[in-house]
Amino acid sequence: MEKTDKIIVGISIGDLNGIGIEVVLKTLQDKRMLDFCTPVLFGATKAISFHKKALSLEIPTQGITSLNQVNHNKINILNVWKGEAKIELGKATKESGDYAVKSLSAAVKNLKENNIDVLITAPINKENIQSQDFNFPGHTEYLEAHLEGKSLMILMTDQLRIGLITGHIPIAKVAESITPELIISKVETMHKSLKQDFGINKPKIAILGLNPHCGDKGVIGKEDDEIIKPTIIEIKESGKLVFGPYAADGFFGSETYKQFDGVLATYHDQGLAPFKALSFGKGVNFTAGLGHIRTSPDHGTGYDIAGKNLANPSSFKEALFTAIQVFKTRNEYKELTKNPL
Repeated sequence: MEKTDKIIVGISIGDLNGIGIEVVLKTLQDKRMLDFCTPVLFGATKAISFHKKALSLEIPTQGITSLNQVNHNKINILNVWKGEAKIELGKATKESGDYAVKSLSAAVKNLKENNIDVLITAPINKENIQSQDFNFPGHTEYLEAHLEGKSLMILMTDQLRIGLITGHIPIAKVAESITPELIISKVETMHKSLKQDFGINKPKIAILGLNPHCGDKGVIGKEDDEIIKPTIIEIKESGKLVFGPYAADGFFGSETYKQFDGVLATYHDQGLAPFKALSFGKGVNFTAGLGHIRTSPDHGTGYDIAGKNLANPSSFKEALFTAIQVFKTRNEYKELTKNPL
């Protein structure tokens, strides 16, 4: 691999029967992308060619069998498997899930070994990807198990960053999962990420209440008064600018979120439903707190439009730009804070 300053962007191609490869190809169709990054798709030349033909996309790519062969002026496809994968556009099949795991595990291995600088993951189907190699609710949990650090899922745009205190767990388990220790851990991860990944010197973080109206002084649940409020007071004493709890409906309705650098929601849909209503198609999923950088688009496999040339690449494009920017900001932060002695 020749020496270059260009950032090597690894891309796991997700479910072969979905829109992942389509949004990847449409993003890389713009030749200017190659001016500031070197894309490496983890998959197979035949699978990518199938999608190019189905979508009538004329995009030059180069197949390689080793990252030593990377060409920094081309879209590289690292062949992770041999033979022809059966592609059935729009269908959730066991085979497409198996290939999604092959792509992801190869990409993560190379991320750990610093052969690629950042990882962008195309959408998977959380059901058909389950196997011996992937027994996780989603990408975030898989990455935390394979990379160093404590993960925090952040959905973000330029105006809004929402992290989740609890992730992919059933609603019935949310209240019992929210402990002072968990809140403190997630605040710490978000605070550190806002500083090192986004260059915000004194981050302001809002925490949403668990119950409607933050429990209305215990009438609709006691968790806000007994767990969340005391924990926020404790965190504030450490000098961090943390505020709340805020009732989620009014917080988004009144645009209070614009006053904060980061927001922590207590559970998945409390954060993601308003986020996607405000930002769908422009949002990025960023896994904060890990030793390596991973982003993804804010949408799923889109089986209903797969192969129809209807998928909008905007979110994937934003995921690519975000990964590159976070990589640069994190490196600058390391330089600024390293001990001169």
